[in-house]
Amino acid sequence: MTFSLGIVGAGQFSGQFARLFLAHPGVGDVYVTDLLPERAERLAAAEGLTGVFPSYEAMLASDAVDAVAVFTQRWTHGPLVLDGLNAGKHVYSAVPMAISVAEIAAIIDAVGETGLTYMMGETSQYNPATVHARNRIAEGAFGRIFYAEGDYVHDMDLGFYDAYRYSGGEDWKATASYPPLLYPTHSVGGVLGAWRTHAVSVSAIGVVDERGDGVFDKEVSRFGNDFSNATALFEVAGGGSFRTNEFRRVGYPSHIRESRFRFFGTEASMEQLATVALWQDKSGVQDISELLEPKRTLSPDDPSLRHVAPELRAAFTSGSAPVHDRSRLPREFDTMHNGHEGSHHFLVDDFVTAVASRTLPSVNAWVAARYTLPGIVAHDSARQGGRRLDIPDFGDAPEA
Repeated sequence: MTFSLGIVGAGQFSGQFARLFLAHPGVGDVYVTDLLPERAERLAAAEGLTGVFPSYEAMLASDAVDAVAVFTQRWTHGPLVLDGLNAGKHVYSAVPMAISVAEIAAIIDAVGETGLTYMMGETSQYNPATVHARNRIAEGAFGRIFYAEGDYVHDMDLGFYDAYRYSGGEDWKATASYPPLLYPTHSVGGVLGAWRTHAVSVSAIGVVDERGDGVFDKEVSRFGNDFSNATALFEVAGGGSFRTNEFRRVGYPSHIRESRFRFFGTEASMEQLATVALWQDKSGVQDISELLEPKRTLSPDDPSLRHVAPELRAAFTSGSAPVHDRSRLPREFDTMHNGHEGSHHFLVDDFVTAVASRTLPSVNAWVAARYTLPGIVAHDSARQGGRRLDIPDFGDAPEA
């Protein structure tokens, strides 16, 4: 039994996922819509999609679509997800879940009331470092985890200017100022995707931008934001802490690795940098870099990536790493491109499996809230000079 899917937003990111959804044996027809009709038409033609809807409203009103996958700009997700759930559609959403506590609460309420599947496609859930740490934590190899670190370090000069121009039109600088801590899931999710806890309080510091080019300028920013870099320290339930960095002005090769993680326990620790990863215990150090290194499945010069800035193409070309267990994936994916350090295949399969089996996906609404809310509250803390603030929690997902 298959279900039909509507892709919402035909930008640089969605095409990679449209191809995977179309290939998955659990998905039948795949449609697309975009505010710019020519982009939707172009994607449908390039990937052989079933058809194009003139608007999101038309897609939601159609009985031909059972589920939607939202790949629009990051501050738009909350309302579009709610519209989808209220129209009776299962929803896959790109990150972040939403940009306010109220939007997140409304999504959780809608999922609870409708019983529909909601999943946030957080790539760090299947980042090789997170996968390895999750496996070793389950084995008890760390002892008691008491501290972790997660970084999302991606300089604006390495592709983001082009990406914002592509999606933002003439006023692109107003949205390129998007607050770093409101895009927290690549760092927070990579930590909490391994360490089964949640953040209960935070103190954060933002760094005011000094480039002076109109990006991260409060007078230009639609978000009133002038922070280009930010650091947050979180207290977690059960004792312990983790720190995240969200950097958009940084001398670092994000095209090699933009997300990286470290975990510290009473018996062992694990640390990852751009090109090396180490497992350390009281007896010595083991280089685990090869275990966590994805193998490329698509050339960065592939014609399908011609609209993507060269500095961003690595995110769309990486395959699986040795630590990934691909045995659960459909064989159709064996020869297909992957991305974001091997996560795309797993995220698509998670959503399709959850819809088909009516089970909770890995990053369900309650997990997504725990990956997103800490950043929202951290941004408030940074705007208040680092004041320590409590983080609301919606609890664990209800048992079926």
